[in-house]
Amino acid sequence: MAVLDIPGDAARAVATVRQGGVVIMPMDVGYAGIGGCHDALMRFFRAKGRGAHKRNAMLGNLDLHDDLQLLDARAKTMVRALVEDHDLPVAVISAFRQDHPLLRALGEEALAASTDGGTLAMLLNAGRFEAEITRQAAEQGQPLFGSSANATGTGTRFRVEDIQPEIRAAADLVVDYGLQKFHRYRRSSTMIDFRSMEVVRIGSCYEVIADVLKRSFGVELPPDPGLDALPSGHLREAQRAYV
Repeated sequence: MAVLDIPGDAARAVATVRQGGVVIMPMDVGYAGIGGCHDALMRFFRAKGRGAHKRNAMLGNLDLHDDLQLLDARAKTMVRALVEDHDLPVAVISAFRQDHPLLRALGEEALAASTDGGTLAMLLNAGRFEAEITRQAAEQGQPLFGSSANATGTGTRFRVEDIQPEIRAAADLVVDYGLQKFHRYRRSSTMIDFRSMEVVRIGSCYEVIADVLKRSFGVELPPDPGLDALPSGHLREAQRAYV
Protein backbone atom coordinates (compact mmCIF):
# COMPACT_ATOMS: atom_id res chain seq x y z
CA MET A 1 0.00 0.00 0.00
CA ALA A 2 1.31 3.45 -0.92
CA VAL A 3 2.35 5.71 1.94
CA LEU A 4 2.04 8.94 -0.04
CA ASP A 5 -1.14 10.09 -1.78
CA ILE A 6 0.57 12.07 -4.52
CA PRO A 7 -2.51 12.51 -6.77
CA GLY A 8 -4.70 13.53 -3.83
CA ASP A 9 -2.14 15.90 -2.32
CA ALA A 10 -1.50 17.43 -5.74
CA ALA A 11 -5.24 17.93 -6.25
CA ARG A 12 -5.52 19.74 -2.92
CA ALA A 13 -2.53 21.89 -3.82
CA VAL A 14 -3.97 22.83 -7.22
CA ALA A 15 -7.30 23.71 -5.58
CA THR A 16 -5.47 25.95 -3.11
CA VAL A 17 -3.62 27.74 -5.91
CA ARG A 18 -6.82 28.17 -7.91
CA GLN A 19 -8.37 29.87 -4.88
CA GLY A 20 -5.51 32.39 -4.80
CA GLY A 21 -3.44 30.60 -2.18
CA VAL A 22 0.23 29.78 -1.68
CA VAL A 23 1.43 26.19 -1.40
CA ILE A 24 4.74 24.97 -0.01
CA MET A 25 5.50 21.75 -1.86
CA PRO A 26 8.22 19.11 -2.07
CA MET A 27 10.60 18.74 -5.00
CA ASP A 28 13.72 16.63 -5.42
CA VAL A 29 15.70 19.90 -5.52
CA GLY A 30 14.17 21.29 -2.32
CA TYR A 31 10.90 22.74 -1.05
CA ALA A 32 9.29 25.55 -3.04
CA GLY A 33 6.50 28.04 -2.53
CA ILE A 34 4.14 28.30 -5.48
CA GLY A 35 1.18 30.36 -6.56
CA GLY A 36 -0.83 31.08 -9.65
CA CYS A 37 -1.72 34.76 -9.43
CA HIS A 38 0.02 38.06 -8.72
CA ASP A 39 -1.31 38.49 -5.16
CA ALA A 40 -0.17 35.03 -4.06
CA LEU A 41 3.27 35.36 -5.62
CA MET A 42 3.82 38.81 -4.12
CA ARG A 43 2.71 37.60 -0.69
CA PHE A 44 5.31 34.87 -0.82
CA PHE A 45 7.95 37.30 -2.13
CA ARG A 46 7.35 39.59 0.83
CA ALA A 47 7.63 36.74 3.31
CA LYS A 48 10.94 35.70 1.74
CA GLY A 49 12.31 39.25 1.74
CA ARG A 50 12.97 38.77 -1.97
CA GLY A 51 13.92 41.80 -4.08
CA ALA A 52 11.40 43.14 -6.58
CA HIS A 53 13.88 42.54 -9.42
CA LYS A 54 13.86 38.79 -8.79
CA ARG A 55 11.75 36.52 -10.98
CA ASN A 56 9.72 33.37 -10.41
CA ALA A 57 10.23 30.13 -12.30
CA MET A 58 7.42 28.11 -13.86
CA LEU A 59 6.77 24.49 -12.95
CA GLY A 60 6.71 22.50 -16.16
CA ASN A 61 7.10 19.24 -18.01
CA LEU A 62 8.31 18.36 -21.49
CA ASP A 63 4.90 18.97 -23.05
CA LEU A 64 4.74 22.48 -21.61
CA HIS A 65 8.38 23.05 -22.52
CA ASP A 66 7.64 22.15 -26.14
CA ASP A 67 4.51 24.33 -26.22
CA LEU A 68 5.87 27.36 -24.44
CA GLN A 69 9.62 27.66 -24.81
CA LEU A 70 11.24 28.74 -28.06
CA LEU A 71 14.53 26.97 -28.79
CA ASP A 72 16.22 25.53 -31.84
CA ALA A 73 16.14 21.78 -32.52
CA ARG A 74 19.58 21.10 -31.05
CA ALA A 75 18.77 22.84 -27.76
CA LYS A 76 15.46 20.97 -27.55
CA THR A 77 17.35 17.70 -28.04
CA MET A 78 19.71 18.64 -25.21
CA VAL A 79 16.80 19.27 -22.86
CA ARG A 80 15.18 15.95 -23.77
CA ALA A 81 18.46 14.10 -23.33
CA LEU A 82 18.81 15.46 -19.80
CA VAL A 83 15.19 14.86 -18.79
CA GLU A 84 14.18 11.73 -20.70
CA ASP A 85 17.41 9.82 -21.22
CA HIS A 86 19.15 10.68 -17.95
CA ASP A 87 16.21 11.54 -15.64
CA LEU A 88 17.83 14.76 -14.43
CA PRO A 89 16.19 17.92 -13.05
CA VAL A 90 17.01 21.14 -14.90
CA ALA A 91 15.64 24.68 -15.08
CA VAL A 92 15.53 25.84 -18.70
CA ILE A 93 15.74 29.53 -19.60
CA SER A 94 14.62 30.53 -23.08
CA ALA A 95 12.42 32.82 -25.10
CA PHE A 96 8.76 31.88 -24.87
CA ARG A 97 5.31 32.13 -26.41
CA GLN A 98 3.72 35.09 -24.68
CA ASP A 99 0.32 34.24 -26.17
CA HIS A 100 0.16 30.78 -24.59
CA PRO A 101 -3.16 30.25 -22.73
CA LEU A 102 -1.45 29.36 -19.44
CA LEU A 103 0.50 32.59 -19.48
CA ARG A 104 -2.58 34.62 -20.38
CA ALA A 105 -4.30 32.97 -17.41
CA LEU A 106 -1.47 34.14 -15.14
CA GLY A 107 -2.20 37.79 -15.95
CA GLU A 108 0.05 40.54 -17.24
CA GLU A 109 1.22 41.77 -13.84
CA ALA A 110 2.23 38.34 -12.58
CA LEU A 111 3.80 37.47 -15.95
CA ALA A 112 5.95 40.60 -15.81
CA ALA A 113 7.10 39.55 -12.33
CA SER A 114 7.95 36.05 -13.58
CA THR A 115 9.86 36.73 -16.81
CA ASP A 116 12.96 38.73 -17.65
CA GLY A 117 14.12 40.29 -20.90
CA GLY A 118 11.80 38.18 -23.01
CA THR A 119 12.82 34.94 -21.28
CA LEU A 120 11.05 32.48 -19.03
CA ALA A 121 12.61 29.92 -16.67
CA MET A 122 10.86 26.54 -16.50
CA LEU A 123 11.76 23.82 -14.02
CA LEU A 124 11.56 20.29 -15.44
CA ASN A 125 11.68 16.84 -13.86
CA ALA A 126 11.93 17.84 -10.20
CA GLY A 127 10.24 14.77 -8.77
CA ARG A 128 6.97 12.84 -8.77
CA PHE A 129 4.98 15.46 -6.88
CA GLU A 130 6.14 18.24 -9.20
CA ALA A 131 5.20 16.11 -12.20
CA GLU A 132 1.73 15.35 -10.85
CA ILE A 133 0.84 18.87 -9.73
CA THR A 134 2.08 20.26 -13.05
CA ARG A 135 -0.04 17.75 -15.00
CA GLN A 136 -3.19 18.40 -12.98
CA ALA A 137 -2.79 22.17 -13.06
CA ALA A 138 -2.19 22.24 -16.82
CA GLU A 139 -5.34 20.17 -17.41
CA GLN A 140 -7.28 22.82 -15.47
CA GLY A 141 -5.63 25.74 -17.27
CA GLN A 142 -3.81 26.82 -14.10
CA PRO A 143 -0.22 28.07 -14.36
CA LEU A 144 2.16 27.38 -11.47
CA PHE A 145 5.03 29.73 -10.63
CA GLY A 146 7.21 30.05 -7.58
CA SER A 147 10.58 30.09 -5.89
CA SER A 148 12.41 28.21 -3.16
CA ALA A 149 10.77 28.06 0.27
CA ASN A 150 13.38 29.93 2.28
CA ALA A 151 14.23 33.45 3.32
CA THR A 152 16.29 35.08 0.61
CA GLY A 153 19.99 34.35 0.87
CA THR A 154 19.65 31.56 3.43
CA GLY A 155 19.88 28.52 1.15
CA THR A 156 17.49 25.87 -0.14
CA ARG A 157 15.50 23.90 2.42
CA PHE A 158 15.15 20.14 2.02
CA ARG A 159 12.93 19.51 5.08
CA VAL A 160 9.78 21.40 6.06
CA GLU A 161 11.00 21.77 9.65
CA ASP A 162 14.05 23.68 8.35
CA ILE A 163 11.90 26.29 6.55
CA GLN A 164 11.73 29.53 8.53
CA PRO A 165 8.44 30.00 10.48
CA GLU A 166 7.60 33.23 8.63
CA ILE A 167 7.89 31.41 5.31
CA ARG A 168 5.66 28.54 6.47
CA ALA A 169 3.17 31.07 7.82
CA ALA A 170 2.82 32.64 4.37
CA ALA A 171 1.50 29.37 2.93
CA ASP A 172 -2.14 28.30 2.88
CA LEU A 173 -1.11 24.66 2.46
CA VAL A 174 2.12 22.82 3.28
CA VAL A 175 2.76 19.44 1.68
CA ASP A 176 5.40 17.72 3.82
CA TYR A 177 7.11 14.70 2.25
CA GLY A 178 10.13 14.73 4.53
CA LEU A 179 13.75 14.96 3.45
CA GLN A 180 14.07 15.52 -0.29
CA LYS A 181 16.19 13.46 -2.67
CA PHE A 182 19.02 15.80 -3.61
CA HIS A 183 19.63 17.26 -0.15
CA ARG A 184 23.33 16.40 -0.25
CA TYR A 185 23.86 18.97 -3.00
CA ARG A 186 22.58 21.71 -0.64
CA ARG A 187 21.52 23.68 -3.73
CA SER A 188 18.37 24.03 -5.77
CA SER A 189 18.07 23.22 -9.49
CA THR A 190 20.78 23.79 -12.05
CA MET A 191 19.65 26.64 -14.30
CA ILE A 192 20.90 27.04 -17.88
CA ASP A 193 20.05 29.54 -20.61
CA PHE A 194 19.76 27.11 -23.51
CA ARG A 195 19.95 29.88 -26.12
CA SER A 196 23.61 30.47 -25.31
CA MET A 197 24.34 27.48 -23.03
CA GLU A 198 25.27 29.90 -20.28
CA VAL A 199 25.00 28.46 -16.78
CA VAL A 200 23.05 30.88 -14.61
CA ARG A 201 23.06 28.73 -11.48
CA ILE A 202 25.01 25.63 -10.50
CA GLY A 203 22.72 23.30 -8.62
CA SER A 204 21.69 19.71 -8.01
CA CYS A 205 23.17 17.11 -10.37
CA TYR A 206 25.35 19.72 -12.04
CA GLU A 207 28.29 17.39 -12.58
CA VAL A 208 26.04 14.81 -14.26
CA ILE A 209 24.37 17.46 -16.43
CA ALA A 210 27.79 18.76 -17.47
CA ASP A 211 28.97 15.26 -18.33
CA VAL A 212 25.91 14.53 -20.49
CA LEU A 213 26.23 17.78 -22.41
CA LYS A 214 29.96 17.30 -22.99
CA ARG A 215 29.78 13.66 -24.09
CA SER A 216 26.65 13.88 -26.22
CA PHE A 217 26.82 17.44 -27.59
CA GLY A 218 30.38 18.69 -27.16
CA VAL A 219 29.19 21.47 -24.84
CA GLU A 220 31.68 22.31 -22.08
CA LEU A 221 30.12 23.86 -18.98
CA PRO A 222 32.27 25.73 -16.46
CA PRO A 223 33.60 23.70 -13.51
CA ASP A 224 31.81 23.89 -10.19
CA PRO A 225 34.08 25.84 -7.81
CA GLY A 226 32.44 24.08 -4.87
CA LEU A 227 30.10 25.01 -2.04
CA ASP A 228 32.75 26.92 -0.12
CA ALA A 229 33.40 29.23 -3.07
CA LEU A 230 29.85 29.36 -4.44
CA PRO A 231 27.38 28.22 -1.76
CA SER A 232 24.21 29.23 -3.59
CA GLY A 233 25.43 28.35 -7.08
CA HIS A 234 24.98 31.83 -8.59
CA LEU A 235 27.52 32.51 -11.32
CA ARG A 236 26.95 36.03 -12.61
CA GLU A 237 25.39 39.03 -10.93
CA ALA A 238 24.03 40.26 -14.26
CA GLN A 239 22.11 37.02 -14.79
CA ARG A 240 20.56 36.73 -11.35
CA ALA A 241 16.98 37.81 -12.04
CA TYR A 242 15.80 34.21 -11.67
CA VAL A 243 17.99 33.21 -8.75
